[in-house]
Amino acid sequence: MLDLVQDAVRQAQALGATDAECTLAEGNEFSVSIRKQEVENLKESGSRGLGLRVLIHQRTGSAYTSDLSRDGVARMVRAAIDNASVTTDDPFAGLPDPADLGQLSGDLGLYSDSIDSLSTPEKIDRARRAEQAAFDFDPRITNSEGAGFDSGTGARYFANSRGFAGFYRTSSCSLTCVPVAQQEDGSMERDWWYSSARTPEKLEAPESIGRIAAERTLRRLGARKIPTQKAAIVLDPRMARSLISHIFEAISGDSIYRQASFLAGKLGQQVAGKNITITDDGTIPGLWGTSPFDDEGVPSRRTVVIQDGVLQSYLLNTYTARKLGLKTTGNASRGLSGAASVGHGNFFLSPGDISPDQLIRSTKSGLYVTEMLGFGVNTVNGDFSQGASGLWIENGELAYPVREVTIASSLPEMLNSIDALANDLEFRSSMAAPTLRIAEMMISGS
Repeated sequence: MLDLVQDAVRQAQALGATDAECTLAEGNEFSVSIRKQEVENLKESGSRGLGLRVLIHQRTGSAYTSDLSRDGVARMVRAAIDNASVTTDDPFAGLPDPADLGQLSGDLGLYSDSIDSLSTPEKIDRARRAEQAAFDFDPRITNSEGAGFDSGTGARYFANSRGFAGFYRTSSCSLTCVPVAQQEDGSMERDWWYSSARTPEKLEAPESIGRIAAERTLRRLGARKIPTQKAAIVLDPRMARSLISHIFEAISGDSIYRQASFLAGKLGQQVAGKNITITDDGTIPGLWGTSPFDDEGVPSRRTVVIQDGVLQSYLLNTYTARKLGLKTTGNASRGLSGAASVGHGNFFLSPGDISPDQLIRSTKSGLYVTEMLGFGVNTVNGDFSQGASGLWIENGELAYPVREVTIASSLPEMLNSIDALANDLEFRSSMAAPTLRIAEMMISGS
């Protein structure tokens, strides 16, 4: 496969491309969902595709194909060349400088063949056990939106005309459970829990997944509205992760050079409280955002984005770096073809040194948010307004569930008002954040 992508690059150069880069991605996926112990859906699939991006001086063209025969690759190369011939010049287009190319060495823990050794009946059994554990936990768990087991393996190959060639393999698996609880008055609530890992051995036990999903569901029963007020907001790790996803969007080079971010032009300035450090690190072994190189052949690295509240760096690929007069941070991300966008590695907010329970006990009153709804976040001007549900905190205790409220502020105010961080940072995806408390936000309720 590596020979194939290198050959496509050579063919493009032979037809007049001054530069070229080629990506090949292949993978196999498995997914099973069960509901009330019966298999509802089972899918196994495989895919393989090849994409080429060419430059004729500063004109760019791309094409892709799933036909990896000699003729199929030749047609793809010709199509990319033809597409480049009708585009306009872009003075910022181009491949990374040769000095920027390279890849991390050593085993990054991204692949395990134990994924393939797990049989289909074993995968179904794990999903069934998770759902059954939820049903067994409490008689109020009367229904289920299902449980599922997903797994996959893949490989990515990349080469360009400036001498780079490399590949890496990945594996993943996950287990999810979504129980439904019902009260005597007929009202119902649902919640979910999951575990994900590179290998099946590192997944949490199905019984634990089901139990936690049931606990999270039951605590939502009897939810009520609360009066409109200003109060502290505690975000659980899932919701804190959602918050920093908006920060990623705001520090992406694509947003910055378009002046479509409230953080544009703020390098070196205090943009958050001194307790806030946000890092992007694509080098941590075994994690979801780790890779030996980005999608332009630049080595993955650790970039501190915000340190002690000061904006230190944007996240950039080669194109956005040139637009801004900066250097790439190794954050290129792309599909099979086309120009690269900006992606992230393992993007996370550094934790504090108290437990989540201690954080809640230190909160006199406020809302512990476990779910946010809607699309009311504007990273251009920083406005933040989302529907929320969770649990009301009274005198340091989780008192009762809350629903149908809206929390509102602005991202700059929220970053500067985080007054407590817990120590429960955990990577269940490539973005992660610990439980955190924002000193005050507006809650719109009854």
